[in-house]
Amino acid sequence: MEERLQKYMARCGIASRRKCEEIILTGKVKVNGIVINELGTKVTLDDIVEYEGKRILPEENKVYIMLNKPEGVITSVKDEKGRKTILDIVKVEERVYPIGRLDYDSSGLLLLTNDGDIYNNIIHPRVKIDKKYIAECKGVFSKEDMERFEKGLDIGGYVTAPAKIRIISEDLVKNSYISTVEITISEGKNRQIRRMCSSLNHEVISLKRVSIGDLKLGYLQQGKYRELTKEELQYIKEL
Repeated sequence: MEERLQKYMARCGIASRRKCEEIILTGKVKVNGIVINELGTKVTLDDIVEYEGKRILPEENKVYIMLNKPEGVITSVKDEKGRKTILDIVKVEERVYPIGRLDYDSSGLLLLTNDGDIYNNIIHPRVKIDKKYIAECKGVFSKEDMERFEKGLDIGGYVTAPAKIRIISEDLVKNSYISTVEITISEGKNRQIRRMCSSLNHEVISLKRVSIGDLKLGYLQQGKYRELTKEELQYIKEL
C-alpha cells in the first residue's frame, strides 16, 4: 500500500506530518538512494527511506503522553541555544514530538506523541478545540475590557476569534492589583493570550494551560507526565 512520504515519516516518529514536509524540502531525505526535495513522492514498506543518512521505519509502539510543562522549558525536541527542552523531561524510548506549542515562559498541559494521525486530529485547522488557561495579569479588567476580549481583539494585523474570560480573583499586591482570570480560546496564534491581554494594558505575569478540549491537567504535578487513558485517547481519535 502506497502512502505519501511525509505521512510515512510521521509514522516513523520523525516529526509531525507538516514538519516532515519541511524536512523533505531541505533535501535530507532519500528514497532508495535518491534524494527527495519536493513533495508528492509516495512510498511503500518495500522502499528504503533514509533521514540524515539513517534508515527509518514506522514506530510499532504508539505512545500518547500528557506533560505538565514547567516555565523555562522550550516546546521542542532540541534547541540551538542549549535551553532545556521537553525531551529533557519526557524520557521514553520512542521518538515523540509535541502537539502544538506552549511558550517558553508558560506552563501547563502539553501533549506528545509519535502518531502522526493523532497529531493531525488535534492540530488541523478544521478542528476547533477549546483550550483553557489560567492567567495572572496586571490590573483589574473592566466590563468594557471583558466585552472587547469576548468579541475579538486586534493583536497586530490579526483579529482574534471570540473568546471567553472569567474573573477568578482580584488581589491587591504591593499597592497594585493582580487579576487571576480563566481564559478560553479555540485558536493558537503565537503568544496569543499574552498579546490579547497586552492590547488591553493587562500584562500577563504567569500563564498556565489547564485543558485542551475534554483533556484536563487535573492534579498532574508540574514537570511530571503520564500516558493518556483509553478514554482520553478515544476522545482524540473521534475529533
